[in-house]
Amino acid sequence: MTSPASLRDRLALAWDGLIIALVIVNLALLLFDSLYLLPPLHAAFAAVAPRLEAAYADTIHAHFFTIDLAFVSVYVLDVLIGWTVAIAERRYHRWFFYPFVHWYDVLGCIPLAGFRWLRALRVFALLHRLQRMDLIDVRRWTLFQAVRKYYDILLEEVSDRVAVRLLGSLQEEVRHSNTLSQRLADEVVAPRKAQLVEEIAERLETGIDGLYADNRALIARYVSALVGRTLQESPEIQRLHRMPMGRQVAGAMDQALSDLASRLIHEAVGGLRSPEFSQLLRRAADSGMDILLVTDRRSERITEQVLIEVLELLKEQIATKRWQTRYD
Repeated sequence: MTSPASLRDRLALAWDGLIIALVIVNLALLLFDSLYLLPPLHAAFAAVAPRLEAAYADTIHAHFFTIDLAFVSVYVLDVLIGWTVAIAERRYHRWFFYPFVHWYDVLGCIPLAGFRWLRALRVFALLHRLQRMDLIDVRRWTLFQAVRKYYDILLEEVSDRVAVRLLGSLQEEVRHSNTLSQRLADEVVAPRKAQLVEEIAERLETGIDGLYADNRALIARYVSALVGRTLQESPEIQRLHRMPMGRQVAGAMDQALSDLASRLIHEAVGGLRSPEFSQLLRRAADSGMDILLVTDRRSERITEQVLIEVLELLKEQIATKRWQTRYD
């Protein structure tokens, strides 16, 4: 047995299908009658099919307004039904919101030439409703894919041209600005100096600590090789080799010095986590920021050139026609 909800959905689907069919027929009739009013097309129609042209003129064109009123009556009924259902289901915050939300349906009911073509929007609204109900999949339609393709191409071309034009204007502003570097330093960097110094110091601490942790074995081998090479090149160690038990003593010294150097490096890196070293890094970063905030004409030219080249790269990237690779 069919449930009331299922029956209601089927009736709504059948009614939407009927409205779509009527709108398509009505729009086709409007288009044909508009073309019929053009003298060259009217004459061509009469020359090709005189009897059909006479029948159309007597039965349809002469009573076109009455025929259109028949379509309008169905559209008005559809609006009233939709309004009633919206009130019953409380779709909107107030009962009178429906005509404002579906303004194209209401205006399309006006039997005037300027409003008749708004009826085409009713088709799109109904298709959107069917798409939302998963009854159709417009995205699989060939027409939709073709329209979507050329819409994407048009949108990308227009947006790219606007972006390139805007970046070009920014480049001109940079070229003709005499205070850009100073303003960047005063208005962008200086207010965030404390945060930048803190971030730089933290990154240096993390980087040094991580570098030692990842390369501890390599550093130990380098220190051992360095100590061994230094001892071998030392004249005193060479004389020690000629003495009894000299080589054993030199080897013991090599090992002891290597261990001592590795321990010193390990202790030094461990000391990098101390508050004193952190404070030293922050002072160094703060001094570096103070130096960067002092601008002259040379630094201004460098900053301007960097900004201009960055904007040029952005223009080249934007000018790339990505739709060509997407639709190849």
